[in-house]
Amino acid sequence: MMAESTQAAAAPKYRRVVLKISGEGFVHPGERGIAMDAVLHIARQTYHAAQHGVQIAIVIGGGNILRGAQFSSGNSCVHEATAHYMGMLATVINGLALQDALESLGCDTRLMTAIRTDGVAEPYIRRRARRHLEKGRIVILAGGTGSPFVTTDTAAAQRALELEAEVLLKATRVDGVFSDDPEKNPHAMLYSELSYDDVRRQNLRVMDHEAITKCDEYELPILVFNFRKDGNIEDAVLGQRVGTLIHE
Repeated sequence: MMAESTQAAAAPKYRRVVLKISGEGFVHPGERGIAMDAVLHIARQTYHAAQHGVQIAIVIGGGNILRGAQFSSGNSCVHEATAHYMGMLATVINGLALQDALESLGCDTRLMTAIRTDGVAEPYIRRRARRHLEKGRIVILAGGTGSPFVTTDTAAAQRALELEAEVLLKATRVDGVFSDDPEKNPHAMLYSELSYDDVRRQNLRVMDHEAITKCDEYELPILVFNFRKDGNIEDAVLGQRVGTLIHE
């Protein structure tokens, strides 16, 4: 009980964060579609993190529903740009699921999209998004950047810079950044800290090159951690040692 009270009273390290969650966070490992118990797991962690007063914006992927790469083969009749727009719509579906999960816990939320979906969400406007954050609302950002050929990792870096977040939290299914794929190599080494140059030089698969370059240029730190472990999102915003910190 005492530990819980101390955690509840702890001040967050960061005032404002952008949390990037890929589509795999919305489904059980190896499955497709949406599993609401998986969505609720993310929602509960986010709720607990928000209780510390940190402002949270969430950029979401859509790979659990559709990946544009599946249409990139030469025998597909779907244009690659069209496939990317389809992927953007998949992120909106995930956003709606996460919004309802958060609101079922009592969170005040706003879903904002980079493509117009006026019937279900607000258009993304930077000043409006900042105002929502300042009012304590959890802002869910769907639709990537609204342009094809741009990943949601890059969208997360872009939004973090626009909203003046202090850190980009990259939620993943492993404990951080490893020297090799830990799901294939049990001897892979987990890094506690890396520089942006380390990531590029070792070709570590953290985020795409454009996202890493944006964060490097503006000295925005990236914290990569395992979202499947209870409490990790809360620990991340409190500044606890979780995952891998990438910084200058």
